[in-house]
Amino acid sequence: MPQVTYIEHDGTAHQVELEEGLSVMRGAVDNGVPGIDADCGGECACATCHVFVEEAWLERTGEPSEQEASMLSFAATAQPNSRLSCQITMSAALDGLVVRLPEAQH
Repeated sequence: MPQVTYIEHDGTAHQVELEEGLSVMRGAVDNGVPGIDADCGGECACATCHVFVEEAWLERTGEPSEQEASMLSFAATAQPNSRLSCQITMSAALDGLVVRLPEAQH
């Protein structure tokens, strides 16, 4: 299974194997990774699963949709490499993905 590394704001890393087809958000929630609130449950209706995608992975994770970009506007710490983890679907091409978590989601 492909692996994702979630890095908390304090530098604590969590490596999680995630089935292809599941969202990066689901991987965090199902494995108890702190820092992903996922208030809307992955419906792209909030910004509480905000992550920063490491530079090397930006092209492979793709551009945010218009709806995702709108939701990201509510994230206080949004940056050019911001994504909603509910909108990143795990695949073999993303094996080794690294995402960083903001200090807070609210």
